[in-house]
Amino acid sequence: MKLQEIKEKSTDELKDLILDSKKELFTLKMGHNKLKQLENTASIRNKKREIARMKTVLRQKELNA
Repeated sequence: MKLQEIKEKSTDELKDLILDSKKELFTLKMGHNKLKQLENTASIRNKKREIARMKTVLRQKELNA
């Protein structure tokens, strides 16, 4: 998800997206650790960065409100 798309979301939508992304990250990690079936290991890193981006935007919105 692009930064501009994240900035357009409301705080409630961001919280829901963060929760969903954390669940996806957990699934990716478990698939990689136990089954060694993850083809694209960079997807874990990308998901972590996406979560960090969303948390940053959420915090900025909280400070500006």
